[in-house]
Amino acid sequence: MDQVQAQFLYPSALFASNTPQIVTTILGSCVAVCLYDPVLKYGGINHYMLPLWNGQGLASPRFGNIAIEKLIEKMLDMGCNKKNLQAKIFGGGEVIQTNISQFHIGERNHKLAFEMIREHGISIIAQSVGGKLGRKIIFNTETGEVRQKYLKSERNQDNTENQS
Repeated sequence: MDQVQAQFLYPSALFASNTPQIVTTILGSCVAVCLYDPVLKYGGINHYMLPLWNGQGLASPRFGNIAIEKLIEKMLDMGCNKKNLQAKIFGGGEVIQTNISQFHIGERNHKLAFEMIREHGISIIAQSVGGKLGRKIIFNTETGEVRQKYLKSERNQDNTENQS
């Protein structure tokens, strides 16, 4: 039996695989969309920082509208049928309380994910968005399982929650 490979997904990146992989990422106001095809057992994930690309410069997966489209394309290129895809959406917290938090980046990020996934007709089967805490997520591309751990300040204990 093949050994499952581990990957760390950095911000502004996406990853999809037709072989078993464990993908870990850390989210604050960023959002990760996990797509899974239960028929083929293929999975993919993105990690974007801002909701919308404004058309200036490179159309990077740093932006949600680009990252979500590119992830769907990757899944379809691997042979997935869009009607089989399932989505799980994580992140979009308002974890930093500064003048920049007035722009509600986290909220705008997760609202965009829900809107785009629904526009594509993909079922959203799990979510954990918003709030004031960061998240560490671990995604298994072969099973579609996502494990989540809330990240609190050092004064508080970590709280673990499983998502299926």
